[in-house]
Amino acid sequence: MSNQNPPTQENSPLNPVARHNARRYALQAMYQWQLADTSITDIENEFLHYRIDKKMDLPYFKELIYGVPKHQQEIDKEMQPFVDRAMHDIDPVELAVLRLAIYELIKRPDVPYRVIINEALELTKKFGSIDGHKFVNGVLDRVAKKNRATEIGAGRQR
Repeated sequence: MSNQNPPTQENSPLNPVARHNARRYALQAMYQWQLADTSITDIENEFLHYRIDKKMDLPYFKELIYGVPKHQQEIDKEMQPFVDRAMHDIDPVELAVLRLAIYELIKRPDVPYRVIINEALELTKKFGSIDGHKFVNGVLDRVAKKNRATEIGAGRQR
């Protein structure tokens, strides 16, 4: 692929497909970050110049890839009570999905928790292990109940 500008959607209204693509690319970037000793800036540059081939929400992609590492300790602390194994024993794809989704659950209250969980499950089914989505769903459901209790309660009253 040439060094052309990637397709993005920087100044248009929220587009669910562009947001989904931002999460998809962020998952791939976080997977790479977890496994390689590469800086987020280098990973961002690689994605922007060589990997992104679909329209996406660029500001959201950047928020995710910089926000997860910045808040990794807080994210992992939120996750730990709900996992039955050490962090290094979690499948790397599932760990990246969990970190992205938990970041959104705790740092993006404007995004409905159901959207976050559904997106995480879709990504896990596409990129994770065969039954990985069950594990991810269980963890995210409990993290959401802890951090989005008001939102979950309001949804039940409708």
